[in-house]
Amino acid sequence: MSENETENDTPVSDTLLVMTAASLDNSDLSPRELMITRIAALVAVDAPAASYALNALPAADSGITLDDVEDVLVAVAPIVGTARIVSATASIAEGLGFVIALAEAELEEELEEEAEAED
Repeated sequence: MSENETENDTPVSDTLLVMTAASLDNSDLSPRELMITRIAALVAVDAPAASYALNALPAADSGITLDDVEDVLVAVAPIVGTARIVSATASIAEGLGFVIALAEAELEEELEEEAEAED
């Protein structure tokens, strides 16, 4: 292994996880408040679908519902404008599609492994 290579195969993802953990550890907001704030920030910066996908499970774990996300969109609309709300809506839907597709793929893999184990 060269000097520039590390054992870390996913440095970007790992860095984002560390940053997220630090954010959670250093905030006095409840998990729900933190996720509402993060969703609002994602809308404000016109985040891509992948950013919403990365936050979908933590948001769900904190009790955030699609109705809550809709309420966030309504709340920030006067600040960020129509274009950002339309973009966010599309990115949220696409991000959730990623999450669903990954969950389906994991379920299929588990079912295949169970079927192989039974044979």
